Amino acid sequence: MLSLADPDLDNGPRTDRSATMRMCAVTRQVQPIDELIRFVVSPQSEVIADLKRKLPGRGLWITASRQVVAEAVRRNQFGKGFKRDLRVAPTLAADTEALLVRGVIEALAMAAKAGQVVAGFSKVEGALAQSAIHALIHASDGAADGIRKLDALVRQNAGNGDESRPFPVVTALTSEQLDLALGRSNVIHAALLAGPASRTFLSRSHTLVRYRMADDDKTAGNAARNSPIQTARTRTTQQGWDC
Repeated sequence: MLSLADPDLDNGPRTDRSATMRMCAVTRQVQPIDELIRFVVSPQSEVIADLKRKLPGRGLWITASRQVVAEAVRRNQFGKGFKRDLRVAPTLAADTEALLVRGVIEALAMAAKAGQVVAGFSKVEGALAQSAIHALIHASDGAADGIRKLDALVRQNAGNGDESRPFPVVTALTSEQLDLALGRSNVIHAALLAGPASRTFLSRSHTLVRYRMADDDKTAGNAARNSPIQTARTRTTQQGWDC
């Protein structure tokens, strides 16, 4: 529920665990918290993104959009919302995106450690042929030929079975970032197997895509209101998750 005393601020993560909706301090729209980012003030009076919504202190909620976060900085919305002088980095929107990227990389690394990732064109191709994977990952800077071949195999498998089967295709990370997550070199293609760590990766990837695309592509903004699985159900190629 929203705070009646101050609609812009929550009372801290411990006192508002049941809240599912919040008001964006910039757009003034009430949205599900999954479509927002919580910001708090550090002991050094710096504004930082609380992506996991666990940091202590009162929080200000901003739509999960790079453009809206940048607008909050431009308007001095954080100083107004927290009602104090603060140190707000002019690069806060980019810094927040970097934190989101790091979260996606960490989630993929955890999925790999849990044995829920296969990497390399041939291994991904083999897993696809066996219908053993739950999501496909392409490096955003990967060669079009390999991506096209694997996407064709996805479509072929869909034609041989249940076409409504949800199948996300994620292109949120570069090859260098995939290398970092998986601890190997020149990763262009990977695939997720079933498991909780894989679900965490998909959720974080979806948030990152929404943050990047919400203002550049209104269609993507509408898709962001669905889960990653629902979005991919309608578009099984890389287009559904391009960043």
